[in-house]
Order: sequence, then structure tokens, then C-alpha cells
Amino acid sequence: MDKLDSYHLPATGRNILRFALPTIVMTVFNTFYTMVDGLFVSNLIGTDALSAINLTAPAIGLITAVSGMLAAGGSAVVMKKMGEGREPEACQDFTLLILTNAVVGAVMMALGYAFMDGLLGAMGLSPRVFAYCHDYLSGYLVFTIPILLMYNFSLYLIAADRSKLSLACTVAGGAANIALDYALIGLLDLGIQGAAIATGLGYSITAAVGLLVFRRKDSLLHFQRPVFRGGVLFHASTNGLSELATSLVSGITTLLFNMAMLKYAGEDGVAAITIITYVLMFVSALFIGYAYSVAPMISYYHGQRNFDKLDRLIGFSIRFIAGASVLCAAASILATPPLVGIFTRPDSPVYQLAVAGNRLCSLSLLFVGLNVFASGMFTALSNGGASALLAFSRSFLFTAASIQLMPVLMGGITGVWLATPVAELLSTVMAGAVVLHYHRKRSAAPALSSTP
Repeated sequence: MDKLDSYHLPATGRNILRFALPTIVMTVFNTFYTMVDGLFVSNLIGTDALSAINLTAPAIGLITAVSGMLAAGGSAVVMKKMGEGREPEACQDFTLLILTNAVVGAVMMALGYAFMDGLLGAMGLSPRVFAYCHDYLSGYLVFTIPILLMYNFSLYLIAADRSKLSLACTVAGGAANIALDYALIGLLDLGIQGAAIATGLGYSITAAVGLLVFRRKDSLLHFQRPVFRGGVLFHASTNGLSELATSLVSGITTLLFNMAMLKYAGEDGVAAITIITYVLMFVSALFIGYAYSVAPMISYYHGQRNFDKLDRLIGFSIRFIAGASVLCAAASILATPPLVGIFTRPDSPVYQLAVAGNRLCSLSLLFVGLNVFASGMFTALSNGGASALLAFSRSFLFTAASIQLMPVLMGGITGVWLATPVAELLSTVMAGAVVLHYHRKRSAAPALSSTP
């Protein structure tokens, strides 16, 4: 059987969804067991501990930023070479990128332990919340290298047409995480540090499987003796700039949201926005999974210069995401009370804040999918500049401006809730303009292949 069978199929909606479905399910499930962490922490420890997870998110985003850049950008580089028929060189580059990520993980873990207390101290937290943040982050850092390898291997398993195996690893990791959450928090009383350890051990399953799978020479991608090519790391970095920008600035915007909520609603507001983040993250996982799944196909067709298949893939993707966006936004709004009720009691002030906020924030789901796909598409096309522009504008420029302006224009906390939908709408307008510019520019270059 040809290792590239899935890439040779016609670019029909049915074939695209068949290729994408395991990755979509994997991403949704991965997000689900991230939510389970929040459920255990909120119900077994308390909303202060739940807030601590949100408060440590910027530091965790910083730790994973460089690795995310190399993983997404590197996948585009590797699969483009596969499309060009340069398989041995692609495997050498793949090995180099994995080794680089392991080194990055070791460095970021050391820096995390060195600066953790100083960063947390600068936030002016109460002793109780500071202790929760310290315990969670210190437990998470132990698993930095396997967590970064997990992110990488998840993408490369998809690229190697092993998305079902990637899904199986995610399900196994999720089940392990849930069981360990119950054992470490509920039975052994390890508190929030138990949640961090459970997450790290669950993620390590994909890392271990990836190391075993990619040792096999019959895998489409497999480990070979790496050859250092400075251009590979450079192109992986530039292609993945959007992922780097997203990771870095999402930490900043999370901090801005937390500050705004503390100003307008106090600590209950931080807990409420943490719950809303979980809900929106779960629904958004559909779009993130789809973007991850089709990115290797975009890179492969781009390497082949098969613009006919490429245009069919992009056109179907935009139609599919637009329709799914409307359904997801409506479902999130209608299901708000039971979704929020999973995390906190209806008689809690956090519940009332989260219900009101989720109904407004869910409007952002009309635009999130298109924005995620547009940025991922340009990464897959090795156009790191366009991807980074879209990601930076969406994650920082529009979001930061909305957080500052909307509370003033809308009168307090309502403006905070509407900041995300406004930022996503502006990002969609920009994404549409950039995609049209790309299409017009490329229309002058006729396809060298018209294989259906």
C-alpha cells in the first residue's frame, strides 16, 4: 500500500472529512479532558484553585510557544518536501526538528523553575492563590519535555496519515488523566499539584507512542540520522510565527482579561471567565482539529503545485467551517446554563456571572473557525508572514484594543464579555482581505498539475 494513499485521493468533501474526522475527534476529546481537570479542581478544591489554573496559563503558554512554532512550521516544511518527492531529506529534517524541540523543552523547564516565584510574586496574588499557582506550575514543569513532544507527535502522526493512532493516543491519555485526577486529587489529596501531575502523565502517552512509531522505517515519517540545515530551522520558525505569536500574546491577553475581571467583578469574575474559557475552548476544538488535519494536505498539494486540488480543499473548508460556526454558536448559547452548572452551583455568584458572560462570548464562535483556518492555511502554504500577521492581529492587536475600549463603550462588565466577539469579527474581516489578496496574486500562476 502506498504510504501516501490519502494524499492521492480526489479532493472531495467526503474524502476531506474522512481524513479530518479522527483529528477533529482527537482535538475535541483532548479539550474535553482539559475541561475535566477544571471540573475536578473546581469541585474538589474550589474556585480559587480554578482561578489559579487560569492565572498560570500565560506562563505555560510561554513555555510551549517556541515548540509550537517549530511543530506547526516544521510540519509544513517536512510535508512540502514530501510533496516534492524529497522523502529522505524530509525525514532528516523531521528528526532534527524533534531533537530541537527536546532541547527547547529542557531549556524552558530550567527557566520556568528559575523565574516562577518572581513572576508569580509580581502579580500581587493573595497567599492562598499564590500557593495554588506555585503548586500547579511546579508540577506541570516536571513534564515539560514529554508535553512538548506530545504536541509535536500529534501533528506529525496526522501528517504521516496516522490520525487514527493519534486519536487513540489522545483517548488513552484522556482516560488516564481522568483516572489520575480522581486518584491524585480525590483519594491521595495531592490538591492542585495532583491535577498537574495527572495532566503531565496523560500527555506522556502520546510522547511515548510517537517515539516508538517513528523509529519504524515503514512509517511515512521516521527517524533518520539528522543533517543540520540552518535553513530548515529558519523556515520552520518563520512558517510557525503565527503559532509563536498566538502563544505569546494569548498569555498577555489572558492577563488583560484577568485584570479587567478583577476590576469589574473581583475574584468571582476571574473564576467566571475561566469557566467560559473552558466552554469556548471545547466548542472551538472542532475548528482547531479541522485546521490541524487539513494542514498537511495543503502543504503536500502546495509542494506538488497541484493548485486544482488545493483550491477545492480550501473552498470546501471555508464552506464547511462557515456552516459549522453557526451551529456551534447557537448550541453554546442555548446550552449555557447546563454547561456552566457543571463547574459551579446555580446559587453561586460565579454561576450568574458565567451564564451572562457565556451567552455574549459565544457570539465569537461565529468567527473563530474562519480565523483559525486562515492562519493555519498560510502556515501550511509556507507563508509565515501572512499567518503571523493574522495571528498577531487576532490574538493581540484586536483583542487588547477590545478589552480596553469595550468596557468603556458598553459600561463595565458587558463590554468585557463582548470584547472577544468584537476582536474575532475584526479578525475575520482582515482574514478575508488577506485570503482574497492571496487568491488574486496566485491566480496569475497556472497549475502545473490538474489531477482531480
